[in-house]
Amino acid sequence: MNLRDELRTLYENSQLRAPADARDIMKRNADDLAATGLAEHALGAGAQGPRFALRSAVGDEVTLDALVAEGPVVLTFYRGAWCPYCNLALRALQRHHDAIRERGARLVAVSPQVPDESLSLIEKHDLPFDVLSDIGSDVAKQYGIAFDLSDELAALYDRWGFDLQRVNAGHARTLPLPATYVIDKDGVIRWAFIDTDYTHRAEPADILAALDALA
Repeated sequence: MNLRDELRTLYENSQLRAPADARDIMKRNADDLAATGLAEHALGAGAQGPRFALRSAVGDEVTLDALVAEGPVVLTFYRGAWCPYCNLALRALQRHHDAIRERGARLVAVSPQVPDESLSLIEKHDLPFDVLSDIGSDVAKQYGIAFDLSDELAALYDRWGFDLQRVNAGHARTLPLPATYVIDKDGVIRWAFIDTDYTHRAEPADILAALDALA
């Protein structure tokens, strides 16, 4: 089963469990976010990847300059460990991590969570790649993929106990779109997946194909 099918199964099961009012809120907000055109206006292939310096889960500073000095970078943004779709996508990337490394690339995940939350995620899923903290989604904003939750969606997340105020260090409303970039050694984005729908993620096979195209 590919990631797309896994995500679809997760979505269908979650729709069966969610109350009708919650489904209505999520559908309405998903439609509103898509209508903004945010995904279409975000940085894409051919753009220079904005430089960044972010802290890893263990407190090390990781910069884009240092990453691309070693080769291509797969940079993936996710909402947080509270998001089951994000966790599914990260586990799929974990299964393809060796294939990414064999192509000389480095995989890095970025979320707006504090480092302690990222460390818990790494330990829980035994992730072999760096998970970086983009507090306030400042880097996501530079890539053009940050957005603010509406009042009703934020209230729904609070009702579900996600506690984004705590895990995002006071930036409870701002999240990144699901986005994955392949950035070459010159810091140029060569391939991008960006979607306003949080149930959609980059397929690992497509990421590998993008890396193969660099060669």
